[in-house]
Amino acid sequence: MALPSLGQDPWNLLDVFFFSLLLLLSLPPATGTGGQEPMPRVKYHAGDGHRALSFFHQKGLQDFDILLLSSDGNTLYVGAREAILALNIQNPGTPRLRSMIPWPASERKKSECALKKKSNETQCFNFIRVLVSFNATHLYACGTFAFSPACTFIELRDSYLLPISEDKVMDGKGQSPFDPVHKHTAVLVDGMLYSGTMNNFLGSEPILMRTLGSRPVLKTDIFLRWLYQDASFVAAIPSTQVVYFFFEETASEFDFFEELRTSRVARVCKNDVGGEKLLQRKWTTFLKAQLLCAQPGQLPFNVIRHAVLLPADSPSIPRVYAVFTSQWQVGGTRSSAVCAFSLSDIERVFKGKYKELDKETSRWTTYRGPETHPRPGSCSVGPSSDKALTFMKDHFLMDEQVVGTPLLVKSAVEYTRLAVEAAQGLDGNSHVVMYLGTSTGSLHKAVVAENRSAYLVEEIQLSLDPEPVRNLQLAPTQGAVFVGFSGGIWKVPQANCSVYVSCVDCVLARDPHCAWDPESRICRLLSGLTQSSWKQDMERGNPEWACAHGPMARSPRRQSPPQLIKEVQAVPNSILELPCPRLSTLASYHWSHGKTIVPDASSTIYNGSLMLLPRDGVGGLYQCVATENGYSYPVVSYWVDSQDQPLALDPELAGVPRERVQVPLTRVGGGASTAAQRSYWPHFLIVTVLLALVLSGALIFLLTSPLGALRARGKVQGCGALPPREKAPLSREQHLQPRKDHRTSAGDVDADNNHLGTEVA
Repeated sequence: MALPSLGQDPWNLLDVFFFSLLLLLSLPPATGTGGQEPMPRVKYHAGDGHRALSFFHQKGLQDFDILLLSSDGNTLYVGAREAILALNIQNPGTPRLRSMIPWPASERKKSECALKKKSNETQCFNFIRVLVSFNATHLYACGTFAFSPACTFIELRDSYLLPISEDKVMDGKGQSPFDPVHKHTAVLVDGMLYSGTMNNFLGSEPILMRTLGSRPVLKTDIFLRWLYQDASFVAAIPSTQVVYFFFEETASEFDFFEELRTSRVARVCKNDVGGEKLLQRKWTTFLKAQLLCAQPGQLPFNVIRHAVLLPADSPSIPRVYAVFTSQWQVGGTRSSAVCAFSLSDIERVFKGKYKELDKETSRWTTYRGPETHPRPGSCSVGPSSDKALTFMKDHFLMDEQVVGTPLLVKSAVEYTRLAVEAAQGLDGNSHVVMYLGTSTGSLHKAVVAENRSAYLVEEIQLSLDPEPVRNLQLAPTQGAVFVGFSGGIWKVPQANCSVYVSCVDCVLARDPHCAWDPESRICRLLSGLTQSSWKQDMERGNPEWACAHGPMARSPRRQSPPQLIKEVQAVPNSILELPCPRLSTLASYHWSHGKTIVPDASSTIYNGSLMLLPRDGVGGLYQCVATENGYSYPVVSYWVDSQDQPLALDPELAGVPRERVQVPLTRVGGGASTAAQRSYWPHFLIVTVLLALVLSGALIFLLTSPLGALRARGKVQGCGALPPREKAPLSREQHLQPRKDHRTSAGDVDADNNHLGTEVA
C-alpha cells in the first residue's frame, strides 16, 4: 500500500508499518448466529441502566420462595424464612413493605431438629412452603417448622397481616415437606387443599393428599406403590372435574434401565370420597401417565421442573406449558426445553388403555381384559364397586404417553421456573409470552410464533452471583413480573419498549407489548390508548413494510436511510476509532464507506469498531450496517471530515439531522490525544508483535546454530550411510519395530540416577 505522509516525525513510517500489521491481525466482523437454536435478541447484564428494575429486600430475611398475588392485584404476599410479608405493589418503583409477621419454629422443635443431625444454621428453621388465599379474610400457610411441618390460618385486615397465635398452629404433615430442599406443590380448589409432598422425615414417602373443606381427607396408598419413593412434585393444576399433579420419578415400567427418570401427570377427581371397604380414606380415582417432551431423533427431556396452565380467558385451546431438563448431559452441559401439552390430549390418554404388571415376568404390559362400567378411575357419581376398586389397585398407570410439542430448546441453560400470559397485538391476535427463570439468575422472555416455535426477545441477568430463580409471579395489572431469589424480590417490567430507538429496531424486536408511534417517533408500550397509526409486525417482523408509508415489496438489498449523522473531525497522526453499538445479537454487521465495503488498506475492525488511519481519500460517510431478518439498516452513521480539506455533505443526506461528536483517538506519531478517551490497544499489539518477532528470531537461532554441532558430536564411527546393498524395511511393522541396539548406556547414568546421554550403536 502507498505510505501516507504523516509529518516530519521519523517514527511515522514505523507507525504505518505496524498499522499494516494490525490489518493482518484484526478480527473479522461479528456475524449473527447461524444455528437453529434460538438466541436472545437483546442481552442485559446485571446492573445495566437500559433495563430499569427494582429490588426489594428486608434486613435479616432470606429465602423469598413463595409468592402470592392478591385478588385485586395490588398486594404481593411473600413466604420467606420464618416470616410472611405483604408488599404494596400498586405504585411504580420498588415494592413497599405493608406489613410483616414473624413465624419462627419453636425452640423445642429446633432442639429436636438438631438432635436429628440437622443443621442449626441452614435447616432447622421454618421455611414457608404453602401460601394460598383461603377466602377474602384469611390466608392459609404451611412451613417446614424445623422438620416438623405445621400449618395455620392468617387473618387479613385491609390487606394487612395479623399476628399468628400459637394455639392456631396445627400439624402440617402431608401438606408441607419436612426438608426445605424437597420439591412440593399445593393448590386450593373449592376450599380444599390438594398437596403433593414428602410425608416422612427421611423423604422416602411421597404422597398426594386432600385436606380442608367438607369432604373427607384422602391420600395415596403407600403400600400399593402408586408413587415411586423418589417422586418429586412441581405443579398442581385444577380443571373442571379433576386436579392434575405434575411430577417426576424413577420409571418402573422400563426394565432395560436401572435409574431412568420420567415425567408424569397424575389425576384425581374432585368428587372422590374414598372406598367403603377397600381403599378407605384413600384415592379411588388415582391415575398417572407419562409425559414425553422430545425432539425427533433426540434423547428426551425426561425431568420436569415446572408447569403452568395458560389462563382460561385465552381464546386458544387450554394448554399446559412445562419446562424440562434432561438427566443426561450432552457435551458436558445440560439443556432445557419448553413443551406445550393440550388438556384435551391429557384427558384422552386418561380415557385410554391401562398398563398392568405381569407378576410372572415382572414386566409392564398393556391390559387387554374386559372393561367394566362404570369405568374404573372415572369421576362417576357415587362409590365404586369392590371389583372396580380391586382393579384400581393394580391398574393405575396408563398405557399411552402424553406427547408434548417442543416450543423452545436451549442448550447450556437450565430453566427452573415458568410464567405464561397471552398478550394481544395490534392485529388483534393473541400471542403466548413466556417468562423463564434459569439456574444462574437470568430471566428469558420468549414469544411463541404461529409455527409453534418460540423465539427469545431478551435475556436479563438479574443476579450478580449465579443462583437459581426461586419463583415467578405475573402481575398483569401492574405490567410486571416478580422474581423471587434467596436475598429478595426483583420487579421486572414486562417490556422495555423505550430501548428501541427506531422504528426498524422496534419492529424487528417482535415484542407483542411494543409498537412504534410514528407521530412521537417512540417505541411505546401497548395499552388501552393504542392508536391505529402505530406500527407492529408480529408475523414477519418486516420493517420495510411496517415502517414505510405503504406496503412495499420485501427486498434484502434495500437499506433504509440514516436517522442521524455524527460528524467527526479527523486528526492527523492518529487512529480514529468509530464505535458501532450492537443492537441485536441476531444481526450481522459490516462497515461501508459510500458504496464500498470496508476495511481497506487504511482501516481495520476491532471488536466491532472501525479503526481508521486518516489519509487522502478517507473522508466521507461511514456506516455500520446491520442485516437482520433479510433487512439492512444503518446502526450508526459517521461523516469523517478533514481539517485541511472539508468535504461537502452528499446532497441526498442534506435533510438528515447532524451532530458534532468526539470519538476515541490514539496518537501514532507522538503528541497527546485530543479526544476525551484514549485507546491503548495499538500500543499493546505493537509490543506483542515486537516481542513475538524477537522470541521467534532467538528460537530459530538456537535451533539452527547448535543443531549441526550436536549432530556431528552424536555420530559414531561406522554409523554413517547404509551399505549400498542394504534396503529400507520391507513393511511398516518392521520399520516401526525398535532396534535392539538402541539403548541407554549404563555408563551414561550419574550417581543420582540421571541420564547424561544416549549411545547409538
